[in-house]
Amino acid sequence: MSGFAIRNLKVFFKDRTAVFFSLLSVFIIIGLYALFLGDVWVKSFEGLTGVRYLMDSWIIAGLLAVTSITTTMGAFGTMVEDRVKKLSKDFSASPLRRSSIVGGYTLSSFIIGVIMSLVTLVLAEVYVVAYGGELISPAALVKVIGLILLSTFTNTSIVLFITSLFNSMNAFATASTIIGTVIGFLTGIYLPIGQLPAGVQWAIKLFPVSHAAALLRQELTAAPLAATFAGAPQAAVDDFTNFLGITYKIGDTILSPRASIGVLLVTAAVFYALSLFVISRKKDR
Repeated sequence: MSGFAIRNLKVFFKDRTAVFFSLLSVFIIIGLYALFLGDVWVKSFEGLTGVRYLMDSWIIAGLLAVTSITTTMGAFGTMVEDRVKKLSKDFSASPLRRSSIVGGYTLSSFIIGVIMSLVTLVLAEVYVVAYGGELISPAALVKVIGLILLSTFTNTSIVLFITSLFNSMNAFATASTIIGTVIGFLTGIYLPIGQLPAGVQWAIKLFPVSHAAALLRQELTAAPLAATFAGAPQAAVDDFTNFLGITYKIGDTILSPRASIGVLLVTAAVFYALSLFVISRKKDR
């Protein structure tokens, strides 16, 4: 399995176009934020100290959540391409077991998602410091890396299921485009959740990737949030974090980090099981 995963890694990183398009959504979000969204949000909270550092940290968290799903989807393109080129039949005829083949695709996609997310984190921290912010603390960095691993693990399961449904590169490319387009809205990057209708807010709260974004926001915005709202009543802090999707509120209860982690773990298990079911049915056919 490890050897097959290494083969997939080489195929992905050799194709610079695939690498670029897997990061296209990230580039779009960065471009929109750098050109006008950043100034819009800073002006919206004018009067608060350190708001630029806070909003930069907020957008970075969303970027990491987006990266962990778009790059894994780009990586799984290798699996669809192998089907189209009939290479999958050659692999099935080889001594490799079917479980090792699927595991190789899954492992390589997970590794690619983690690598690209870590690269995004490094570049984003450089951006934050360049605009007057501070580097993330070592303790927070460890937690953020752990959350990147968790979110990529969940997204790998989701994308494995989506990819298992396609046998055409055109269909897969269309699905990738759709996901890349709506992912910014579903993670509350283009518009904070507090500005959206109640029905859309519920859809975001039910979307697993949004919980990854919330967990990352809680870690990355902790320091700037404490500085910006120093001495402010807790109610004001809660209203602000709920408005920006740093925390999610169900009724009168604010979801704990453990609840969001539970959502990600359950989602990973469910979609992995669904993926195995779909793949096994295709085998029978």
